[in-house]
Amino acid sequence: METQIHGALVEVSGLGVALTGPSGIGKSECLLELVRRGHKLVADDVVRLRRVERGSGVVELVGSAPPSIRHYLEVRGVGLLCIPDLYGRESVLDEHSVDLVCRLEKWRQGAQYERVGLDRPCEELAGVSVPTLVIPMRPATSAATIVEVASRDELQRRAGNNAARRLDERLRSGEFDDEAMPDASDDQVKA
Repeated sequence: METQIHGALVEVSGLGVALTGPSGIGKSECLLELVRRGHKLVADDVVRLRRVERGSGVVELVGSAPPSIRHYLEVRGVGLLCIPDLYGRESVLDEHSVDLVCRLEKWRQGAQYERVGLDRPCEELAGVSVPTLVIPMRPATSAATIVEVASRDELQRRAGNNAARRLDERLRSGEFDDEAMPDASDDQVKA
């Protein structure tokens, strides 16, 4: 099964991150900043997706750019950029697995955004379930930093280290002594 999505794909610390969202939200700018930080461009604007059987029933989702626009990035106000010309051949990959989706959307007053992160919601792409985050974009939001930290967190979760679950377990076990925690009205707390 093969399909394509409007978005971008970048390799961040070994994890394939698909950036999706409406036109003009900042996907390409986020991608450019990630490449500048040493991560690798796979696709911009159009991501071709295909299912790959890896044996033992394991199915992986792999993304790539159409050959005609491979390794190019469009930045509004600047135009088309050939990333290997600017950052070297090591700044691009022809394809990569899709391990995480970061959906960029304009921040909306009253919208419910994830605040704890015990479990990751998933969405299905080309018949493969992929962990998905919704990243609210406001002026001056550093999408690249958020995508980097989301990637690091996803790698930690895959290694069995879920920080939100660990804190939840500590709180439920009563490990924290409320008396040791300063109260906002205590004299010890200074503004």
